[in-house]
Amino acid sequence: MLYINPQNPQPRLIQQAVEILKRGGIVCYPTDTMYGMGCDMFNQKAVKHLHQIKNRPKKKPFSFMCCDLKNVSTYCHLSNNAYKIMKKNLPGAYTFVLPTMKIVPKIMITNQKTVGIRVPDNRICEMLVEGLGNPIVTTSAAKSDEDSPCSAYEVELLFKNQVDEIIDGGDIVPEPSSVVSLIHATPEIIREGKGDISIFY
Repeated sequence: MLYINPQNPQPRLIQQAVEILKRGGIVCYPTDTMYGMGCDMFNQKAVKHLHQIKNRPKKKPFSFMCCDLKNVSTYCHLSNNAYKIMKKNLPGAYTFVLPTMKIVPKIMITNQKTVGIRVPDNRICEMLVEGLGNPIVTTSAAKSDEDSPCSAYEVELLFKNQVDEIIDGGDIVPEPSSVVSLIHATPEIIREGKGDISIFY
């Protein structure tokens, strides 16, 4: 367990978690919606391990976190409209669905050739992605959305023997991100969550 200040994360402790990610480890961390868990997107063995922990079929890809909008454009096709919407709302409690670039590993891509992108409004997440230099595959640190833990201690009870590091960044009132597809000109709401969706109507 790493205790990291959510407002002013200690770089030395962030680097410890980054080294675990670089070695193919699974790390749990706070986000702006709930506690999440993830790994290096380009480490296929780690991504498969994450699928096993979550008991999730490989045909159902995870989303991934980027540190900023410029980072997103490396991995996704961004229309002018999508760029404007994301610039206005990121970082924030949204998962945006976008057409993928070839650089993204196949295990991360849906049959529709799309991916889910997050840029959480959370300094710990931002520093983890920056430190790793790659996007981080991300999913909720929960057995299901109904039992989403609100503390690092609860995450530890669920996953302590399955993950390599748990970052304690304080308690969170868990609520999933809003999922919005930007594949077409008009945004499509796939799931209503913490992010305000009224702006898309």
